[in-house]
Amino acid sequence: MNQFLSWPLVRLEVTRTLRNKKFMFFSVIYPSVIYLLISSTRNTTDTVPGSDLTLQGFFMVSMASFGALTAVLMGNSERIAKEREKGWVRQLRLTALPGRGYVLAKIAGAAMVTLPCIVVVFLVAATVKHVRVDAWQWFALTGVIWAGSLVFAALGVAIGYVAGGDAVRPITMIIYFGLSILGGLWMPSTTFPQWLQDISRWLPTHAYAALGQAVETGGAPHARDIAVLCAYFLLFTGGAAWLYRKDTSKA
Repeated sequence: MNQFLSWPLVRLEVTRTLRNKKFMFFSVIYPSVIYLLISSTRNTTDTVPGSDLTLQGFFMVSMASFGALTAVLMGNSERIAKEREKGWVRQLRLTALPGRGYVLAKIAGAAMVTLPCIVVVFLVAATVKHVRVDAWQWFALTGVIWAGSLVFAALGVAIGYVAGGDAVRPITMIIYFGLSILGGLWMPSTTFPQWLQDISRWLPTHAYAALGQAVETGGAPHARDIAVLCAYFLLFTGGAAWLYRKDTSKA
């Protein structure tokens, strides 16, 4: 395992992220605020069209997923772009650390700071909006949302190598909000026109949200959604590793 993942680098990434108080505040508090704003327009009996899932429960899962996506996607892309400018990546390239090890360390480091984002949304939903699910569902929801966030951590690494320091933020924001809205995190995709639903169901954010929704309704995540996320994870991870090896910026 150590040949694929550098634990010292993982610890460094976690420490650096936790020290960035502004980023942590934004990542942890922002999704909960959005959840309260959106859910306040719905009563406790409204359901998602075509399902028995309440809108309060739907937005709880969606905003917890959105918070995890915020932490891993925004954090990784901007941090890597800055590291490239400062020459940190060039120094790492001089070591024995392989491209896959660098990418996996970035993914693992980002994933370890997503739990607060998820837990805070759940606490707000349970205490303020009185969302209730079984005890096993709270743990299962936390697990599947956390695991699914790895896909977007890999995407963040890839974006950090595609975009430069000045361009990375707007590019990331476009991808970030585009995937969130079109994937059904901000509103149920069943409310979309049929042609947009056909596009949405192939996006990673749609499969990501579906993991939690399946658990919340008492079932298990669907094999198709897991397969879609695995395919995107391999695509983003492979692309990020390739970009790491090919990057010549400040080499």
